Amino acid sequence: MHLRAPAILVASRPQGETAVIARLLTAEAGLVAAYVAGGRGRQLRPVVMPGNQVMADIRAKSEGQLPFARLELTASRGPWLSEPLPAAAIAWTCALTATALPERQPYPQVHAALEGLLDAICSAPSARGWVEGLVAYETLLLREMGYGGDEAGNADGEWYAGRPEIADLAASLEILDRLERPVAQYLIAETRADVMAARRQLCERLARIDGPSDNIGES
Repeated sequence: MHLRAPAILVASRPQGETAVIARLLTAEAGLVAAYVAGGRGRQLRPVVMPGNQVMADIRAKSEGQLPFARLELTASRGPWLSEPLPAAAIAWTCALTATALPERQPYPQVHAALEGLLDAICSAPSARGWVEGLVAYETLLLREMGYGGDEAGNADGEWYAGRPEIADLAASLEILDRLERPVAQYLIAETRADVMAARRQLCERLARIDGPSDNIGES
């Protein structure tokens, strides 16, 4: 395996004393786990943060071997991780992606949608500018994993019917509430980590929005 491609880093965990195992979403190869030497060091620690966009050079001698990766930062989400609401949105979307997608299967629509959603979270003046994108992203993942469409939605309480029409923030929160069950049941049911805790935290923060500057300073 030899791949050099733009990627979104969606998860990382410590490996040994100084390395990390990073999970990278690429348009070409899908979700790829790779060993990043020195990932816990001062130079690379700001790079291996969920949400960051990187140029990844991924190499493995065989298909069964865990690849090694060298990462170059191309866009940092670090400045938004100190803001509670954007940080919660980035944490949830990345954790969901890392958990829901199978390894090494390309989902170019998911890659493009996640890139757009993260850009919106970090550039919109308020959460109202990206919450509809979050709803669309969750429904896209359900569809790509085989659980979307009108028939599935009608059979499961009308939680999904194409791309939902969203009138305002309250409508977004209602749709997110309906999506909680299928997301938990179909996308992350087999994981032991409490990934849904990140979603609940995000929804609680969204529910507290009451001003025009709701992308900044929420807690």
